[in-house]
Amino acid sequence: QVQLVESGGGLVQAGDSLRLSCTASGRTFSSYAMGWFRQAPGKEREFVASIRWSGGNTVYSDSVKGRFTISRELRKPTVYQQMNSLKPEDTAVYYCAAHRIGSTSGYDQWGQGTQVTVAS
Repeated sequence: QVQLVESGGGLVQAGDSLRLSCTASGRTFSSYAMGWFRQAPGKEREFVASIRWSGGNTVYSDSVKGRFTISRELRKPTVYQQMNSLKPEDTAVYYCAAHRIGSTSGYDQWGQGTQVTVAS
């Protein structure tokens, strides 16, 4: 069973930076992709960014491209999301998720989420 634990959320001012971490355990992740998603109050959960453990290929949503950077540290194993130039509209609960590449079930392993609040 995959376990994902997020940390690093908090309350910041617009323009500030935060780094989220997602520590993974429970299996070998070389055949996985890891994603960050977020859900703002009253809105549906949306994709933010993803990275493949093997190769490090990344994908970003248009809303965060150029401001957020996803990375991974293989030895721990931990996925990070560096968030710069934060905006009030980035306020949401951020979730880490795992997707076994080739599986039809998509992102089916989720962390508990970490709150990010950006004050204007």
